[in-house]
Amino acid sequence: MLSLDLTNAPRWHDLAPGVRVQLRPLTTALMVATRSDPAVEAVPEEASDEERAVAFATALARRAVLAWDGIGDADGNPIDPSPEAIDALLDVWPIFEAFQLTYVSKGLLLEQEKNDSALSPTGPSAGASDTATPAKRRAKTARRG
Repeated sequence: MLSLDLTNAPRWHDLAPGVRVQLRPLTTALMVATRSDPAVEAVPEEASDEERAVAFATALARRAVLAWDGIGDADGNPIDPSPEAIDALLDVWPIFEAFQLTYVSKGLLLEQEKNDSALSPTGPSAGASDTATPAKRRAKTARRG
């Protein structure tokens, strides 16, 4: 069952021990705005999927992060979120992975499920292709008793 959260309230997400971020809900409007972000559109066509994922995640985080706890500058002083600070945060591999798992992938879950095993319009195997080679001749009938 699909559960709809009609409150659209920001939520806190733990990305590492002592590090949490408050994020906007991952809505259609947020995803569409991120897809048309200049940084995402500037990714070259020959870029790898990983390079595209990094560009998309940082553009999304810049739009989604509202506040955070447990993040500071080089001297240990707390800092507020800014585009540069968000980019630096996502440069930390475990943080990037946690952001992808706790926020981005949950938003894309329905899209992934939709693409996983779509039904063929004329039956479950109508779109399937043969994987076995054809037999050279008919098989002999098995002997009885």
